Amino acid sequence: MNTNFIVNDYALIWNLLFQASISENIYKLKQKLWDTYKTEYNETYKDKELILKDVKNFIPNNDIIYNFLLENRNYEKLKKQVEKYRLEIMKIWDKNKKITNQLIKTVIRKELPNYTFFVVSKELNILDHSTKGSMIIGRPIDSKNQMSILYEILMNIVMDNLKYYDAEDKKIKRAIVELAVLNEYPTMIDKKSHYLSGDPELLSLKRYLYPYWLMYLGIPKDDFFSYMMRDNISFEINKYAYEKELKKMNIEEFIGFCIRNKKYIIREPK
Repeated sequence: MNTNFIVNDYALIWNLLFQASISENIYKLKQKLWDTYKTEYNETYKDKELILKDVKNFIPNNDIIYNFLLENRNYEKLKKQVEKYRLEIMKIWDKNKKITNQLIKTVIRKELPNYTFFVVSKELNILDHSTKGSMIIGRPIDSKNQMSILYEILMNIVMDNLKYYDAEDKKIKRAIVELAVLNEYPTMIDKKSHYLSGDPELLSLKRYLYPYWLMYLGIPKDDFFSYMMRDNISFEINKYAYEKELKKMNIEEFIGFCIRNKKYIIREPK
């Protein structure tokens, strides 16, 4: 998976126009545009998909709105801040690129498409992946846990490139992606367990899936106990038949296996 982090004027301006206002100055600019160019403002809303689909060749039908902001000093100042933010995200991504590729190769085991990341103001607090192969990123970076933004990006990429499920099956899918991205990935990075991290509502489900997850990772049955101790997740080893074929699957196939066998995997107490 190749990645490209860019700051694009059209994408940045579109999000400033149609997301929540991030400052009094931006609010006043938007209000002035709305009062003066209401028709053009409304028409600009349609540009989002075109921008993300082919940013290099995008030309607006009417550039009045874009030019208004491009010529504004407040926009110039904001764009410099976004450029700095882009470098911060890239630093986190590049620092962990090798182990991210290892995760994709050995745990996800599924080819992921190339991605273009449109970096916008972190004050917008958005992460939009509604268009295949691209993502709008504008999330604050947690100074105490800078990796959290990387985990969120990867969670969205993997979820978006797997088969769609709804209801209970969707929870199984998300729980398994969490096992990969929020649990195994940081465990690979820090060399210590992160298997109790993630959505608290999915923790119980992940405990049911855990024995099969170890099989998926190719962990020998003789090593199950040491992993249980490491991750603080216990189960009765002898009650589980070792499914050898799981280690040959990719994550999408493993999700399918768990969904087909959910009545046996999710062993609710009687």
